Amino acid sequence: MLSSLLLTLFAGLVSTQSHGHEFGYGVPSQCSQLPSNLSLVNQTYVLPDPFQLLNAGRVTNESDWECRAEQIRALFQKYELGDKPPQPSTFTPTFANNAINIVTGVGSKTINFSVPITYPSSGKAPYPAVIVYDAPSIPIPSNVAVLTLNIDNIAQQNDQSSRGVGLFYDLYGTNATAGALMAWAWAVSRVIDGLEMLPAAQINPEKLAVTGCSRNGKGAIVAGAFDERIALTIPQESGSGGDACWRTSRDMLVNRNLATQAANEIVGENVWFSTAFDEFAATNYTVGLLPVDHHELAGLVAPRGLYSTENVGFLWLGDWSNLECMTAGNKIYQALGAADHQGFSQDGPHDHCSFPDDQVSEINAFFDRFLLDEQANTSIFRTVGNWTFDPTWTPWQVPTLV
Repeated sequence: MLSSLLLTLFAGLVSTQSHGHEFGYGVPSQCSQLPSNLSLVNQTYVLPDPFQLLNAGRVTNESDWECRAEQIRALFQKYELGDKPPQPSTFTPTFANNAINIVTGVGSKTINFSVPITYPSSGKAPYPAVIVYDAPSIPIPSNVAVLTLNIDNIAQQNDQSSRGVGLFYDLYGTNATAGALMAWAWAVSRVIDGLEMLPAAQINPEKLAVTGCSRNGKGAIVAGAFDERIALTIPQESGSGGDACWRTSRDMLVNRNLATQAANEIVGENVWFSTAFDEFAATNYTVGLLPVDHHELAGLVAPRGLYSTENVGFLWLGDWSNLECMTAGNKIYQALGAADHQGFSQDGPHDHCSFPDDQVSEINAFFDRFLLDEQANTSIFRTVGNWTFDPTWTPWQVPTLV
């Protein structure tokens, strides 16, 4: 185990090598830009086409997809999640006592937060690691480290009174557009920045995963979609606003009379999303105007690893909506020649945020492949539910991009 005597207060000045980058800072100049007044069309019963460029052309190659992916990220920021700021001008990470401490600031405002590291009992440094929202609820291999991020310190999520409360808003102001999910994603990117600058922490910044359950699982998939340095994203039982699409959850509630959480309820529950999303969640008939949906959020992780789990014991989480949405998202993985880089496993019934034994081999396969560089079969896409994918939600053509 690392000796704190040898590693006391190691300043973040040793390395600035980056192993990828985070996303969300505008559509590249060579790509079609978002129009200032995008014409919104109500598509209630069709998931938005991820391969349709804003200039009316279609994605035909990887370069096109890179442009389209940034358009989709820009749309998510403008209409649902809020803006993700880049690394602040003041940024000083340090390592001591088995924890990363980050001091960062904009102008005269400065915040700091600490992320403890639990080192593995086996393996070899530098270690792969999982960034965990609050506390782990999945089995983590004994040769993988755990970094625990206190997300409530970053952006509070008690109820509507939490809007603008937390370190993120101390830095960027209470009127910052980012909801809690994007604020947490910003913090994950700052942790990764720190790891890249602190080899003394003995964490491999090229082998990182992020995970959370339920509301925290919603946050995990956002973090994975907006930072390509995350090799593996594991949202657990994230439901609507996570791995379930808004439109398909709305369909379950309105047309099937099934008590699934939909957009108009979720915005009143908490502050996970930008206030810009409110107009789309106003009623069960306005969410179809949203120009993106969460099959595209999953697709923004591609071709990196994505393993999401759901639980049929809780209709509120989405059930069929989860399957429909992630199957649609897998079409983006298919286009990139990486269909088996995304897994979906819908089990249960069992306690919320517990992890059933029959999913252990599945998640281990994803850890093996994406964090441990071992051969593993990650062709996992299953449900124990009595429902199947409805292709009428995805009438668009899937291109071959690689």
